[in-house]
Order: sequence, then C-alpha cells, then structure tokens
Amino acid sequence: MFSESPYLYSKFNRLKFQDFNFSEGLQQGLDAMGFNDPTPIQEMAIPIILEGHDLVACAQTGTGKTASYVLPVLDRISRSDHSHLNTLIIAPTRELAQQIDQQIEGFSYFLPVSSIPIYGGGDGMIWEQQKKALREGADMIIATPGRLLSMMGSEDVDFSHLQHLVLDEADRMLDMGFYEDIIRIIKMLPAKRQTMLFSATMPARIRTMANKILHQPKEVSIAVSRPADKIRQEFYYINNDQKLPMTIDILKNPEYQSAIIFASTKENVKRLNIALQKAGLQTSAFHSDLEQLQREQLMRDFKSKKTKVLVGTDVLSRGIDVEGISLVLNFDVPPDPEDYIHSVGRTARAENSGVAITFVNTHDRQRFQRIEN
Repeated sequence: MFSESPYLYSKFNRLKFQDFNFSEGLQQGLDAMGFNDPTPIQEMAIPIILEGHDLVACAQTGTGKTASYVLPVLDRISRSDHSHLNTLIIAPTRELAQQIDQQIEGFSYFLPVSSIPIYGGGDGMIWEQQKKALREGADMIIATPGRLLSMMGSEDVDFSHLQHLVLDEADRMLDMGFYEDIIRIIKMLPAKRQTMLFSATMPARIRTMANKILHQPKEVSIAVSRPADKIRQEFYYINNDQKLPMTIDILKNPEYQSAIIFASTKENVKRLNIALQKAGLQTSAFHSDLEQLQREQLMRDFKSKKTKVLVGTDVLSRGIDVEGISLVLNFDVPPDPEDYIHSVGRTARAENSGVAITFVNTHDRQRFQRIEN
C-alpha cells in the first residue's frame, strides 16, 4: 500500500537548501556549485528521505530528481560510520550511471564519500578496474543491472551493511527487460533498508513492483507525463524525401547552438550523420556500435560544445542531462508518448527554454496523434 506524502497536495514553501540542515561539508558543496533553491521534486522528496521512509517518486525528466535522492543519502552517509558499502543505485544505462556518479562527485567534493560506477561495454581493463574498486570498497555503487549481476556472480561483494537502495528510471528498466535482473539483485540485499524508486511514469507494473520491494512507501508526483512548459513544441507534416533538406535548413539557424537529433535506428543514425556532415554541418553520431571510450569522448565534446549536433537513437533520450541544448529534433516520430516526452525533455532543462521539432510522415500520423492525445 502507498501512503500519501504530506507534501503532495500542499503548496511549495519555497525552501532553500540551507533549510534542510545538511551536514557542513555537503552544504559547502552545494554552495560551491551555486545550488540555492531546490526544485519541486527536491523540496518534496528530500524531507521524506531524511525521515527514513521508503519513497516512490514520479517526476518528468529534467526536474532534478537525481539530486533529490543523492543529497539526503550523502547527508546520512556523512553523519554515519561509513566503513561499509552503504548505498546501491541501479540505473538502466551506462550513460545515466556515469552521470549520477559525476553528480555525486560534485556534491560530495567536501565529504569523505566515495562512489563507483559499474557498467558494461568497456574493455578488459575497465572490467578489472571496476572489480578492484569493489574489492577495495566504496560508500556508493551506481550500476547497470546486467553488469552488477555479473560482478555479484564473480566477486564477493558485501551488501550486508547496505542501508539505501535507489532504482532510477524504473519504467525504462522495465521497458528494457530488466525486471527479473532487478528482482534477483534485490533478493541478495538486506531486507531492512530504505528503498527509493524514481520513475517518469507510473504504470500498473511499476506500482506492482513497488508494492513488492518497498515497505509502506510515501509517494510524490510532479507534472506526470507532460513536457516542460518552456519547451516550444512544433511538428511538420513532411514526406521522407523532405526530411534531410529540412533538417539541414533548420540546423543552419544560428538560434540553435546545441542540438540533438533522434532517429529510429542506429542505421538511420549513421546514414543521417554522414549526410549532414556532407552538407557541411558539424555533427557526431552516438550509437551502440561505438566503444565505451568513444561514447564518453563524444559526450564530453557535446557538453563542452566542441560538437554542436549529436545524432542518436533513444538511448540518449533518458538520463542524459546536458544544459543549454536549444533544439531537439525527432527525425522519426518516437514509438510512444512517453518516449516523446523523454526525447523533447533533453531541452528546456534547468529553467532554460528550448524548441522541440518532430517530423511526421504519412505512415506516422496515427502514432503522432496518440502522442498529441
């Protein structure tokens, strides 16, 4: 059974981060990063987590949900005898795991707290580095389900002192077929723990899983299943042979200094990227055939604006938090409304505005109508 949060229906008090009475080192990190005002999901979720309750949180992408669990967990670790693995965060993709780890590093700059990202796709050296880090211990692990199960099967990872479990992008993990893996992992964890489940949507299967693995959770919900208000959404009814010249024309607009283009398959991503480069545009393709180090370099170049346009599949549509993206272009209509919400949610983040354009051909009109509805 879910219990309602006392914060769910009340107006926001517009707290400051100082009002949470975080530990001195954590507050120093927030001050150094210029974090003053919590977002609504942070204002609602942080007190619940600090009080020790299990939590189900439903919030659209770009609302600051990562900090809403990282900050209170860091606060509790900093006030404890953290000589054992304290927190496990499970995320669907390596990119999200890396991003969460980077945020932890920033927030914990003035804290003696360590974290390790555990994910697949790397070479043997990365595998050995991850195993060594696990053996030497860390306060927090951020892991993808498949790689974590491999580690747990080959290494003696001590979860007996685990206090916090976080499932991030839970709906995405279920979409990717990780339900059985998650249940297997949870069976190896202490029953007495604080569990937090974060999801952009709350379908029946997420509630079923939550009821199975959480204990009397509080629930908070922010702007479920709708794009951010500051996104200007546009759509063009267009034939397939018009998509490429229209894309080139759009990208030449100086208003768009940073853009992501989503295509339906990695083959389409590769072809589109080559065509755009031939047209003289600075673009890079991001897809699963790239080595992990290549993918990491691409993301660094995109975040630093060395690469202006990134072309990718929907692997980029969840969990990648890059500020300043002015345009999202859906070259193909996303398969369902939630994928659309996640793709357009790459722009208009952190109080910025942005534009989301979707190309709709004759074949995709019915699918796009479902998104509109």
